[in-house]
Amino acid sequence: MQAQHPSGSAAKATTAPRHLVATATSIVGEALVSYQVQKTQAARIRLESVADMACRLGELTAADAALITDLLAKPRATRRPSLTLI
Repeated sequence: MQAQHPSGSAAKATTAPRHLVATATSIVGEALVSYQVQKTQAARIRLESVADMACRLGELTAADAALITDLLAKPRATRRPSLTLI
């Protein structure tokens, strides 16, 4: 008796493995904190891209997506230097 294996042309599953989904969620969290602390354009782009990926995987709730959208809609505040030069 031979085991049957799906052929290379068969349809593949489209859901992400659970460990990758957990990683996607932690990456979104890291990007969110990074953007809130750094407020740089690079951090903003990273947050947008990883949030988009998490949405595509179905890992962001509507509330999570709304929070990120609201955060990104606010203008970036310029940070004051913490030290004053004399």
